[in-house]
Amino acid sequence: MAAPLDTARRVVGGLSRWARGGIARRALRSDAPVWAHWELDAPPAELPLPGPHGLEGLLPVLRELEIAADADTAGLRLELRAPVGGLACAEALRRALDAWRDRGKPIVVWAEMLDLASLYVAAVADRLWMPETGRLSLYGLRAEGFYLKDALDRWDVNPEVVRIGTHKSAGEMFTRRDMSDAQREQLDGLLDVSFDTLTHGIASGRDLDPAAVRGAIDAAVSGARDARELGLIDDLVYRDAWDASFEAEAPRLARSAGRPVFQPLARVAAGGAAPPARDAWREPLRLAYLVAEGSLGRGEGARGIASETWEARLAGLAADPQVRAVVLRIDSPGGDALASDLLWRALRALRREKPLVASIGGVAASGGYYLACAADQIFAERTSVTGSIGVIGGKLDLSGLYERLGIGRDGVERGARAGMLSETRGFRDDEREAVAAEMQELYRIFLERVAEGRGTTVDAIAPIAEGRVYAGADALKLGLVDRLGGPLEAIAEARRLAGVHAGEPLAIEVHPKPTPWASLAAWSRRIV
Repeated sequence: MAAPLDTARRVVGGLSRWARGGIARRALRSDAPVWAHWELDAPPAELPLPGPHGLEGLLPVLRELEIAADADTAGLRLELRAPVGGLACAEALRRALDAWRDRGKPIVVWAEMLDLASLYVAAVADRLWMPETGRLSLYGLRAEGFYLKDALDRWDVNPEVVRIGTHKSAGEMFTRRDMSDAQREQLDGLLDVSFDTLTHGIASGRDLDPAAVRGAIDAAVSGARDARELGLIDDLVYRDAWDASFEAEAPRLARSAGRPVFQPLARVAAGGAAPPARDAWREPLRLAYLVAEGSLGRGEGARGIASETWEARLAGLAADPQVRAVVLRIDSPGGDALASDLLWRALRALRREKPLVASIGGVAASGGYYLACAADQIFAERTSVTGSIGVIGGKLDLSGLYERLGIGRDGVERGARAGMLSETRGFRDDEREAVAAEMQELYRIFLERVAEGRGTTVDAIAPIAEGRVYAGADALKLGLVDRLGGPLEAIAEARRLAGVHAGEPLAIEVHPKPTPWASLAAWSRRIV
């Protein structure tokens, strides 16, 4: 039974949603053509946080766009005042805008600046405008890293790195002066898919040849006038003249007479949502949307993915009968091997109770991919960094640096390998063999977890493991993911697996729940 305070909150929340929806529904029923207006002033975050219009982040925006596209709207007016974010985020947003076009609803975009990812999203517009002094950052894609061997040699620091996997490259920054062939090979693969996705997406949206888009990138086109000449944008319009230009174009684009009315996207979505089919006083069925963002570590903690905190969270969701399914949204490069395995086991226990679908954002590598393998289905974007099935460990030998600085360090030991992890010396041969054996055992378990999750064998996974990362499009071909898509596609699959039909309401509950401090930080960033 719910506590009285919880019941009161649900009633107040329901009345608030009803009131907001009533305002929007009245607007949508008016004779004037209603255009949803969305102003993007910051890249959408993976973990939604409270804002002026409710939760703000990638998932809320995608859901608002989905609902508003089906509502009685004439079109969408989008104002881009900030980059859209990473490539995975851009792909999800572009799909959401493509859905408007598929429904025959026009999109008009005004932007101050456009990088490649933002142009990829905006290119779907029927009209794309910028001010005369607007700038484009079409400089292509580059993947690079720092290499510290010479600097470490200068200070007599010796890196002791043990890696399992030919492409497990995290330790190369300490051991090399430049990029290895293996690292170059996998980064080439990632950039090939990403560049192809961007150039073809821009070309299809702007009705251009992909070669023309690549030519504009190679020429580093940056001025709005040049972009207009090449067909990358439609016209030069300052913000204060945008309303007049829009009103002149809107009737023809939307094939409707009358002066357009603008409604905020969130308000249109609130009014356009389907009315609940269940008793409003009953506890609604819920889908848990878990955002696993950052590095994996053991214990408790507010930052990253802390194993103890997450184990408790997953156990609670597994035991909650109202939670019908779980979507795990992953944006993590990995981290601690033990933490990865502890959370994999907790996720498998959750999966035994209800459907679990993984959605890969920008990256699910190493431990991040380890978590994904616990799910019934794995979704990724074409450009998502996926895989890195491998293990790495080691230490820095600082004995030479200590000697240069005149620092003495000494101690006593019990046990043949008591000093194995000390930074005061390097590994002995037997110690290096011991570390390698430990890494090999972790790698074997990692391969087994992947093979089990993907429904195959270790022998089939081993050749595509080796610590290598793949773009999501290539990971799909290799069987490391099941389908291409983002949060909305993962939610739809989780709903299907849970047997919740399309007309039945399913509340989406985001975890981790935002703390007051996180909410305050979100508001302060907006104010600044």
